[in-house]
Amino acid sequence: MRVAIGNDHVAYEMKLEVAEYVRSLGHEVVDLGHHGDARTDYPTYGRAVGEAVASGAVDRGIAICGTGVGISIAANKVAGVRAVCCSEPYSAQLSREHNDTNVLCFGARVVGIELAKMIVRCWLDGQFEGGRHADRVAMLTAMDAC
Repeated sequence: MRVAIGNDHVAYEMKLEVAEYVRSLGHEVVDLGHHGDARTDYPTYGRAVGEAVASGAVDRGIAICGTGVGISIAANKVAGVRAVCCSEPYSAQLSREHNDTNVLCFGARVVGIELAKMIVRCWLDGQFEGGRHADRVAMLTAMDAC
């Protein structure tokens, strides 16, 4: 799987560790994030990850800022993106199974690296169940046209 990863300055160090972890799971990482700790703006990177996912350039995306909230809002502004902000693995897994999320967001100031790895693993391993959930995801997709 090709996974885009983006981050602001707050999440630079975590991005490096998460990217390495994703590679260790056998996935290709496309780094669209900020490189360093000089102040930058999270919407730029949430949008970049969202656009990479929506265009099909990558299969999924991971976006990290201080809390995960701002960067998830930015990613969700891109039509075709279903970004989720998670601070624990269960929601990450269910977001894949029930909502077919394609961008995972979390906060470097909210979760530690080991918890981040657990969240990433559950989300990457999660498979969309379809069925009754497909109608709901179709409703979400239709909202992109509004």
